[in-house]
Amino acid sequence: MNRADNPTLSFLRLRPEIDDDIPLPRYMTPQAAGMDIYAAVDAPLALSPRDIALVPTGFAMALPEGYEAQIRPRSGLAVKHGIGLINSPGTIDADYRGEVKIALINLGDKAFTIQRADRIAQMVVQRVCRVQVAVVEDLATTDRDGGGFGHTGIRD
Repeated sequence: MNRADNPTLSFLRLRPEIDDDIPLPRYMTPQAAGMDIYAAVDAPLALSPRDIALVPTGFAMALPEGYEAQIRPRSGLAVKHGIGLINSPGTIDADYRGEVKIALINLGDKAFTIQRADRIAQMVVQRVCRVQVAVVEDLATTDRDGGGFGHTGIRD
C-alpha cells in the first residue's frame, strides 16, 4: 500500500519534560500490523498474580474520523509471563483525546514488574463502519441459524 493512501495518526506527549525518554507507539518491523506501546510509569510497578493495573503511556492521540485503535496484548508477555489486557481488545474511539492507558492483568502464577519504557501492549488502527439499525419481525435463516458456542465441535 502506498503511504499516501494511509491516514495520519497524531500523537501528543502529555508530559514532554518528564516522558521524553518514552518512545511513542511505533511499528517494530516493516510488516507489523500493530504499533508497540510503552509504559510511562514513574517507578517500577509490581503486578502480583490476579492484579489489575491501569498503566499510563504518556500520550494522547487524534485518530482520523472513521477509524478506531484496538489495544491488544503482546504475545510474548502473555505466553511467557501471563500478562494480558483485562478488556482485550480495548477500543479507542476517534473522538477520545485523553491519555491512553493500558489495563493490564497478571494471569500468571508469579509477580511481574513493569519497568519504565517496557513495551506493554500493541495498537492496531482499523477502519470502522457505522451501520444503519433496523428493528425487524424476523431474521433471514442460515445453515447455522442459532448454533452457538462450539456447535461445530473441535474435530472434522
